[in-house]
Amino acid sequence: MTRGARGGIDLGGTKIQTVVVDADSNVRGEARHPTPTSGGPQDVADVMASALREAADAAGVEPSALIGVGIGSPGAIDASAGTVSGARNLPGWEGTFSLAAALGEQLGTPVLLGNDVQVATDAEVALGAGRGYRSLLGVFWGTGVGGGIVLDGNPWLGRGAAGEIGHIVIRRGGRRCPCGRHGCLEAYAGRAAMEARAREKHAEGHKTDLFKLMEHHGRTRLTSGIWARALEHGDKLATELIDEAVEALGAGIASAVNLLDCEAVVIGGGLGVRFGEPMAERIAAAMQPHLFVDEHPPDVRLAALGDLGGAVGAALLARGAR
Repeated sequence: MTRGARGGIDLGGTKIQTVVVDADSNVRGEARHPTPTSGGPQDVADVMASALREAADAAGVEPSALIGVGIGSPGAIDASAGTVSGARNLPGWEGTFSLAAALGEQLGTPVLLGNDVQVATDAEVALGAGRGYRSLLGVFWGTGVGGGIVLDGNPWLGRGAAGEIGHIVIRRGGRRCPCGRHGCLEAYAGRAAMEARAREKHAEGHKTDLFKLMEHHGRTRLTSGIWARALEHGDKLATELIDEAVEALGAGIASAVNLLDCEAVVIGGGLGVRFGEPMAERIAAAMQPHLFVDEHPPDVRLAALGDLGGAVGAALLARGAR
């Protein structure tokens, strides 16, 4: 197992998912921890290291024996410097933090960084729903709404912040986004923004079981599972907010497709995976009125690698690290 073993960490707004994979990218160990809601970047890094150690233990390998560990992180990534900046869905992370150095010191192995959604998109291209396509847009619907781009078979990173589909403006002067701007797709479809909207509406007197379900299941946030349960219960407010999110996703994704003219869209992320194929079909239908070439839409696929896709994609970064 030790030969060719790599670690992968998917750093999300609500969870830190880690895996250890073998040389063929088969998962041999995994662990998941909640993302800290307070503190700062070092506190997040400490939890990441702990979760990776657990995954390594499950795989029967020491972290220092891994050829490397890849991290898929939100925020602006400087892969050469090993830094993450402006990861606003994480506690106290408005500035720049040397994440690769912090993790490398704790784990005793090289650490490489990539954008969280791009590495998940790359994993789908290499191993999952994106196989066979030369151009593709990955849309990962979770705490925020992130995008990854593959053009002519290669990741398109731009100057380091390509694929930020969540910050396509779908309504000028619209709702305030967690990024501080107004009218972004994420302001209507990101789980954090949806929770803020649900709390606001609940305080105004709108009835909902979202927060009762959250407390019943021992959660402190409206996770993907809570949203799914609320829909199953026919919760009116939850249904209204999800419907609004789907319409926003349709407009935003179609706008990106109109620009890129890609062959396929892969829908993933916590909410995307939880809601599954029926929701991917709903998003495809919501895209249709906004597509310029509406008689030849892109294929819309559900991410095949599920919750582990981001961590497996991160592990791909570590190939040849030593």
